[in-house]
Amino acid sequence: MRVTHPFHPWAGREFTFVDRRLAWDEDRVALVDENGEVVSLPAAWTDIDPVDPFVAMAAGRCAFRVGDLLAVADLLDALRVRASGR
Repeated sequence: MRVTHPFHPWAGREFTFVDRRLAWDEDRVALVDENGEVVSLPAAWTDIDPVDPFVAMAAGRCAFRVGDLLAVADLLDALRVRASGR
């Protein structure tokens, strides 16, 4: 498993995966560090999950998916109707 968080001191390094679980209300992975100790990191800071195809293709150029924007528009419409008292 590779650490992918760009600001983590271990970024780009590979470690042995031990476990994955919800801890401190966060998805975390356990790995063995260079001292042989088991340490925990947020799963999002690693390559444990496959890269989302949208994120890969957008390459930072698009912040939102079309479907997500349409869902926000629907929510805003519903809130507008509720606020107008109809």
